[in-house]
Amino acid sequence: MSSPVPKLRIHTDVHLVTVVPYLIGFRPDDGSLVVLAVADNLAVFAARTDLPGPEHCGDVLLSLGGHLADVTRRAHPDAKIVLVGWGPADHVDPALRTVADVFTTDGLSVRQPLRVTDSRVFHLDCDHPGCSPDGTPFDPFSSPVAAEATFAGVVALPNRAAKAALLAPADTASGEAMQQAVTRATARLQPLLHDDAAVDEAAATAIADAISRHATGTAVGDDEMTWLLVLLARPSVSDLAIDHAEPDEQHLAFWTEITRRAPEPLVPAPATLLAITAWRFGDGMIATLAAERALHIEPSCGLADLILRAVHAGIRPADVERTFVDTGSESPAHTQPRA
Repeated sequence: MSSPVPKLRIHTDVHLVTVVPYLIGFRPDDGSLVVLAVADNLAVFAARTDLPGPEHCGDVLLSLGGHLADVTRRAHPDAKIVLVGWGPADHVDPALRTVADVFTTDGLSVRQPLRVTDSRVFHLDCDHPGCSPDGTPFDPFSSPVAAEATFAGVVALPNRAAKAALLAPADTASGEAMQQAVTRATARLQPLLHDDAAVDEAAATAIADAISRHATGTAVGDDEMTWLLVLLARPSVSDLAIDHAEPDEQHLAFWTEITRRAPEPLVPAPATLLAITAWRFGDGMIATLAAERALHIEPSCGLADLILRAVHAGIRPADVERTFVDTGSESPAHTQPRA
């Protein structure tokens, strides 16, 4: 089961802007656009994208706005939409107005857009006396919202690059010791190759043991990990691992570690499992990064491509589950909605 989502009290637009990094996992850089969907006083969806540069024509923004509107509607068709842009006014304001117009035209309810520039929050086109033309200053680190989030264990990394670095290959992944461990694991597998049932049984044990050791804080050794990796390279074992993948922080951390430590030729299977786990957990950025890494090494990896397309289209695991239920088909294990 997933960890409970903390409820942070939001009373002002400054609080709203402050909470964004805790919703997406990192602090947006200038040139970012964040879409929040709020329903029943809860943030039910959050997504960040890069705004096209000022030199791009309006058609690019219209296309971006249309895509974001489609994705947001899938998340919750009746939510109130908040658009927040980061960066200078001459770049962000026209983009925010264009995207807001697209959302409104598509029938979505959009609040007045917000811009964040130099630690100030600006309300676009606001003639209310409370909307200062100089913006409202805020300190994202000293806010009560930041304190509540930190106390609840929610982390906001300093930028997108820091989030991406979570999947950076470990220094040992290409080392001689790891290569020797792969050689030993490959030799260990050879006597089982004539017996699919034996391979599956060995894989089930390897997966369960490795996840259990990781959960207790016990290091997964090179031999144990490479044994798991050479097993995962077999399609039937990868399917078995999907059955064991749970959309929670512990499994997310486990598959992240295995992906980072894996030698490059063996990365696609754990990276795809990480993408599935992250997608089901609701971390679209990690799902995207993991799927892209799998596809970079193995472009024909169909499951990684499927997950990547699902994330970009805003398709949730629950949507896939609902489709299988509506058609009377048996739902695959990896499409179960987040608990």
